[in-house]
Amino acid sequence: MPQIHGCDAYHVVMPRGRRPESVLVRLTGGDAVGWGEMAVPAGPRAPAGPGDGGGAWADIEERMGPALIGLDWERPEDVSAAADLGAREAAAAINTACWDLWCRTRGLPLAHALSGTRTSIVTGARISPEANLDTIAGRVNQAVGAGHTRVTLDIRPGWDIEPVRAIRQAYPTLALVADAGHAYTESPEHLAVLEALDSYGVVVIERPFPGGDLAAHARLQLRVGSAVAPAVGDLETLDAALSLDAGRALHLRLDRLGGLTAARSAHDLAYAAGWDVWCSGSGAFGIGQAAAVALASLPGCTLPSDVSDPAGGPVFVTPPVRSSGGVVGVPLTQPGLGHEIDEERIERLATRRMRLSA
Repeated sequence: MPQIHGCDAYHVVMPRGRRPESVLVRLTGGDAVGWGEMAVPAGPRAPAGPGDGGGAWADIEERMGPALIGLDWERPEDVSAAADLGAREAAAAINTACWDLWCRTRGLPLAHALSGTRTSIVTGARISPEANLDTIAGRVNQAVGAGHTRVTLDIRPGWDIEPVRAIRQAYPTLALVADAGHAYTESPEHLAVLEALDSYGVVVIERPFPGGDLAAHARLQLRVGSAVAPAVGDLETLDAALSLDAGRALHLRLDRLGGLTAARSAHDLAYAAGWDVWCSGSGAFGIGQAAAVALASLPGCTLPSDVSDPAGGPVFVTPPVRSSGGVVGVPLTQPGLGHEIDEERIERLATRRMRLSA
């Protein structure tokens, strides 16, 4: 395998709309190039300085990137030590770029390299928080009209049963995930709400309790028929959740798990235990979504996944990663991610660049 001889990073801001930001990683080795993406968080977790990426930039520039340059490797798993030198979000971008580079060097589609078996992915959609029920209904109607067969609704104490009831009455057969964002406790009032959600046929109750309290998740799973999905950020936590029967569903997020290598292992463990699995991509520039499509092609990904770019914005990967009638095709005729990256546009929009070479 040719050594990695270049590691570039770009902090890129979307030119219009909500202006999401990402750090994009570009690795070179031999005649091939591999790409990865990390979303820069907005809101309270936003980076302290422009282009900082919440500390990920320093992780890549000072530790991960230098550790990769000149590294002898045979498989993407061989770079895990370098990826472990920084935060999981940065590690995910580096790890994805390694998989893309490795596959492109061998002329191998990423989905096949990960042992994916699907040729297309059924898609779901996430509905952002909104106090107005009419607005929520309109967004759900939009998602269903676009062909999405699963909707994730963010809930919180005091705003939970009413929107779920409204959606269920309008769409009796829609697969509905309630993401509680760790906001609930085992108080009688909160448990009554979570059990009521179960009575409305919610498929998954995601992150009901603080992430470290797996025992509470296990107790809830005994009380409800809906699958409980604890937040899983590493394989050790997943092992513990499986041992405690602390759920029956796993949301695979590349940024949370640190990349494709760990996410594939998490899928294998959950699949063997009979858990339902779904995936979501990270970032708005198409690279993270393309990686999530390959991951969602694995056989255990039984629930519709959030893997499509929002339509209408600028296109950075060709073909765009977009749902058609609620389905995204898995690229199986092109190597790596299966998409061409618009490097010229990325260069033009980058607010910060970093280049390391051998």
